[in-house]
Order: sequence, then structure tokens, then C-alpha cells
Amino acid sequence: MIYHLLASGSKGNAFVLENGSSKLLIDCGTTQRDLKKHLNTLEIELDALDAVLITHNHSDHIKAINLFKNHTVYSPVDLKVAHHIIKPYNTFTHGSFTITPIPTSHDAKDSVGYIIEDPKHKLVYITDTGYIKSQDLPLLEEAHVIVMESNHDPVMLMATDRPYILKQRILADTGHLSNDKAGQILSKIVHSDTQEIILAHLSEEANTEALAYETVSGYLNGYSGKLSIGKQHEIVSGKVKR
Repeated sequence: MIYHLLASGSKGNAFVLENGSSKLLIDCGTTQRDLKKHLNTLEIELDALDAVLITHNHSDHIKAINLFKNHTVYSPVDLKVAHHIIKPYNTFTHGSFTITPIPTSHDAKDSVGYIIEDPKHKLVYITDTGYIKSQDLPLLEEAHVIVMESNHDPVMLMATDRPYILKQRILADTGHLSNDKAGQILSKIVHSDTQEIILAHLSEEANTEALAYETVSGYLNGYSGKLSIGKQHEIVSGKVKR
């Protein structure tokens, strides 16, 4: 299992997951130009992507959806291109991947994250959520790779010039995970098999890479794997070692 976080943040989100026989794209919220550039850097042809998984319909997750009008697209909400509607907990297969949508709590209709497995490996991808239901945490355990939102530090957020109503939106249960909330969730699902955690969707105004890393690390109880930070304009790649 090889993975590439192409872009992560309020300006656009995209993630590629591949194994020997299948390539999936999760979200396509960058500009078409940037998405094509990143795929070209990875030497991945657009037509080589087997399917696109959409998490929700905010523009920073579907901006480039017209590129995929001839692809197989899975989405929890209606889109302007042909697609298959998916429902939380209804597992389906595509190629060599088994995919389970997990409900997230965001101010977008029917938003989801994904648990994606192949015969040997498991990846969890969750961003854009104010919290995760406690009953869903066991489903997220024993993942080899976890991509988890770590959006903001509440003190930094409140010190920004953003309108108060926007601050409240971000802090709400239908907003975004803070560094502390991300750390608390990760502390419950990280497993001895977890090789890498990528902290995603960091706010450019209300967080820093160093603060997200330090805060989340404090919750990880001796976790010995790799802790990485998702970037807005740089590719973060990895490979499950076994």
C-alpha cells in the first residue's frame, strides 16, 4: 500500500492510495492545474485512477470534480458528475480495496471519512469533523496508516481576526478537530501495527506544524511510528512496509 497526500488544508484537499492493482483518489479539491501537476510529479496518469471517493461537497474537496466525469465516482451527496451514492457503514469493494464510509460531523450534508483495506493493510482517512462517535472508534483501530485532521489550536483561533461566528463554527461539534481532540482520538485507536500518522487539514492562521506535532505527540503514549504533517502545497508520501 502506497499513499500520497497531495494537498491538505482550506485551499484544497486530495489524497491518492495505491497498491499493485488499484489506485484511488480521495477528494479533488485543488485546482485542476495543481492536481494535474501533483499527479505528473508522481508519474500517475489521470486515467490510471480507478475511482474517486468524495468525503463531502465543500469546494475545497470537490473543486476539480469535472476532471472525473468519465471516472467511477463514489460520494455521500449528489454531484454534477455521474456518481454512485454511498452510505455510512455500507461497505463496498472497488478493485482490490474494501471501503467503509464512516460518518463525520461537519456542516456539510452527509459528510464521511473512509476506512480502506486491501488483503494485507488498513488505512483510515478522516478530516473535516467536529468529533468522532465513540462507538465508531473500534472500527478505526489496527490501521497501518491514519490520516487524521488536526485543524487548529483554540487559543490561536480565538486570537485571529476571523469573525466570531466563524470561530464558533470551527469550534462546534460540526466544525473541525483541534490538536487536542485529534490527539485524544488517536490515543484510543493507535495500534502496534500503526506505521504512520499524518496530521491533516492544518489551519494556516490558527495552527502551526510544530504546535500540532507537539500537542498530538503528548497523547500518543509511546507510539514509535512516524508522525507527519500534511502540507497544503507539498506532497507527503509513504509506503506500508509489511
